[in-house]
Amino acid sequence: MRTVAIIPAAGKGKRLKTQIPKQFIKYKGKPVLAYTLEVFQKCPLIDEIVVAAEKSYLKKIRQIAEKYKIRKLINIVEGGKERQDSVYKALLSLDLGKSDLVAVHDAARPLLPMEILTEGLKTAKKKRSGVVAIKAKDTLVKGEKMIDAYVHRDDVWYVQTPQIFRYTDLLYAMELAYRDHFRGTDESSLVKRAGYPVHLVEGSLLNFKITTADDLDLFTRLISAQ
Repeated sequence: MRTVAIIPAAGKGKRLKTQIPKQFIKYKGKPVLAYTLEVFQKCPLIDEIVVAAEKSYLKKIRQIAEKYKIRKLINIVEGGKERQDSVYKALLSLDLGKSDLVAVHDAARPLLPMEILTEGLKTAKKKRSGVVAIKAKDTLVKGEKMIDAYVHRDDVWYVQTPQIFRYTDLLYAMELAYRDHFRGTDESSLVKRAGYPVHLVEGSLLNFKITTADDLDLFTRLISAQ
């Protein structure tokens, strides 16, 4: 069984309002993407890595891989208009078997704990899927400027990445979505829609996605503390 990590890195990071995409912002001279790639490079259960990115950044990613010795990076493909398109293009570049696994992870989640990645992969190996998520802890409400209703948090989870599936399951789910002109919120929504079970794996607050200036500040503080 082979396991390939797909890192969609074609996002522009508009909410962060920086001159370059968030995955290429440097801290201590090192791009966020390099921190992310290193997690998968160090994981013994990951065989290969594929990155999907904007055409103008393909050369830069090769340079990052060379500088930080990301030897598992086998291919860099040009990303699509949206995340779903980028992941699909990366999938099409692979030649995997029915039981091989694909782990999709956000480029801007650089602090993924190794033990959570490992548990996700082991779960997917046994159950066909493993989606990292954290249980809701705070009070949840619905409304705009005023509270309209309270939401029971007992069975509410915040979905993260990696999202790990059998290669053939994810490929079929994505092709079905394109056939039906369906856009999912993430890979798990496509796989669930295709009729496959989606198993949750307990995640970590450290595995946050850098989306806002506050997220970037938290990332730099946590890295500084290491």
